[in-house]
Amino acid sequence: MNRLSPTTFSVAPMMDWTDRHCRVFHRALTRRALVYTEMLTTGAVIRGDRERLLGFDACEHPVALQLGGSNPRDLAESAKIGESFGYDEINLNVGCPSDRVQDGRFGACLMMVPQLVGDCVAAMKAAVRVPVTVKCRIGVDNQDPEQALDVLARSVVAAGADVLIVHARKAWLDGLSPKQNRDIPPLDYGRVYRLKAAMPDVTISINGGIASIAQAKDHLRHVDGVMLGRAAYHEPWRLLAVDPDLFGASAPHASMHEAIESMYPYIERERTRGTRLHAITRHMVGAFHGVAGARAFRRALAENCVKADAGVEQLRNALKLIAPAETEGAAA
Repeated sequence: MNRLSPTTFSVAPMMDWTDRHCRVFHRALTRRALVYTEMLTTGAVIRGDRERLLGFDACEHPVALQLGGSNPRDLAESAKIGESFGYDEINLNVGCPSDRVQDGRFGACLMMVPQLVGDCVAAMKAAVRVPVTVKCRIGVDNQDPEQALDVLARSVVAAGADVLIVHARKAWLDGLSPKQNRDIPPLDYGRVYRLKAAMPDVTISINGGIASIAQAKDHLRHVDGVMLGRAAYHEPWRLLAVDPDLFGASAPHASMHEAIESMYPYIERERTRGTRLHAITRHMVGAFHGVAGARAFRRALAENCVKADAGVEQLRNALKLIAPAETEGAAA
């Protein structure tokens, strides 16, 4: 296994999912993983409600801000704002294939203009002292991944990027929906391994279709870091294995049951600020996947925790539907 650091394991930035409440929940499951914000556009960061968009709980560290944009000056300003809020890393999105980023000519579209990506990274590096990283694909549409990824990687590394995170699938912008692009075209982990072999001094993480901590450990024989996305969100119990299995440290809590109970003070604080319980518990739907009582737990979240006046008591009642013993020793 490579040198252990926060980049060894991370939870992917995911639109509409990895908000601050999700990140606090994930932090109750792993202290060592690096967690990411949803992608925020430079326009939102510069002109939007910064406290609402960028504010986060101190327990989330280490936490990275992912930015979407293609103007070096705007990205530099946004990175500086993110650093001032206390983020531990600023990440540039060069991989999202959604219609939104295509319309804005950023995200995966930037794979086609590697020099511009390099300019963006250089501007961000000049603006902040925290690490600046890039998350990309192996290519887009009809690009040859052998050439496209190599050119992009060398451009951003020359500009000073500290880490390159590679989603091992092409972003197909012409003819596929973002949902279809989750499975088509096939993943090519070997291409990321070859990049690491060609650039041994560059910190490279891999992302895409990784379904378990066991699979993550296999990838770490070839690259420096692993990023889990949908598996971490839909089956968050897997994160309980991150600290012991990857870092040789104890998990923050012995079980999912205890982890959720540890969220009560946070929930109470958020409720006094006007946050609805559902905004937090929606990230817990998959907490007990495959465990006796899981269906009743999900139903209780859907029926009781969505109410405007719902509080910790409703979550406590939902949790009673899961016997504590049932949450121990979930497979990773």
